[in-house]
Amino acid sequence: MARPVTLFTGQWADLPLTELAPLARQMGYSGLELACWGDHFDVQRALAEEGYARERRELLADHGLVCHAISNHLVGQAVCDLVDERHREIVPGHVWGDGDPEGVRQRAAEEMMDTARAAQKLGVGVVNGFTGSSIWHATYAFPPTSQTYWDAGFQDFARRWTPILDVFAEVGVNFALEVHPTEIAFDLATSARALEAVNRHPRFGFNYDPSHLAYQGVDYVKFIRTFGERIFHAHMKDVWWGHGNGDVGVFGGHTTFGDPRRFWDFRSVGRGDVNFEEVIVALNDAGYRGPLSVEWEDARMDRIHGATESAAFVRRLDFEPPATAFDAAFARTEETK
Repeated sequence: MARPVTLFTGQWADLPLTELAPLARQMGYSGLELACWGDHFDVQRALAEEGYARERRELLADHGLVCHAISNHLVGQAVCDLVDERHREIVPGHVWGDGDPEGVRQRAAEEMMDTARAAQKLGVGVVNGFTGSSIWHATYAFPPTSQTYWDAGFQDFARRWTPILDVFAEVGVNFALEVHPTEIAFDLATSARALEAVNRHPRFGFNYDPSHLAYQGVDYVKFIRTFGERIFHAHMKDVWWGHGNGDVGVFGGHTTFGDPRRFWDFRSVGRGDVNFEEVIVALNDAGYRGPLSVEWEDARMDRIHGATESAAFVRRLDFEPPATAFDAAFARTEETK
């Protein structure tokens, strides 16, 4: 059976779930990856209100949809970050509180623990998200930056996230980090380092997304072949790179998405430079059987048109791994010898 094709609702949080669910079905999706913002999935309501999680599932089922994962990127970002006024716009009020940075980080960690518990109530086994990073600002090593300095950042990540991951273990849910600039892991080298920092915690893995690796020049297919057993979820998201007019590099030049000077930009799935044929082959080789979740972003395109064509593209692209070797029919059996 082909993998489910789902839609990540983070970019659709302006629509109530009662409107998005029928629209998603109309656009060709079989499920939703629910964001923990907007009104799509409320962590605290799931824990406090009897029946809330069941009502979410029933709402989706009424439109022929299921949920395989929820995502809490925004709160996760605040766990390790150097918190500033930007975070106030992305975390719930009870997490922001008085805005004291360390208090925000601690409340964000508690909310991520609660997210694991809420996922269990919803009946899903994966929470996707970000971790934030206390050392992202030092990615470019000037002033001169030592390995000791970066080691301290990974130690901070482990100190803050290991208790969170232990709660994930208690409730039988996996945490899948979306490897991404601004996170503790943003390429293969930092992903390996993050995994070791938490002593290869069994509940720590990755939400695979080729788009954030590709424009950096990172081998996004090698990522699957390196961390296949730790890929708990997969985003289908496209990007083009090597474009623009030479004014802007990989760091983005403080431009906005859609600026024609940009070296890279996100594209509707199938319209960028990611080789999804290679991605699907590698996911099959790694034994990944989870959903293919479209994270749709394209500054140049109507989102309903784009999300519809993306669902169709992913469905055409996905294929089953073989049940037997393709050349098995040539083998001589005892009866034919």
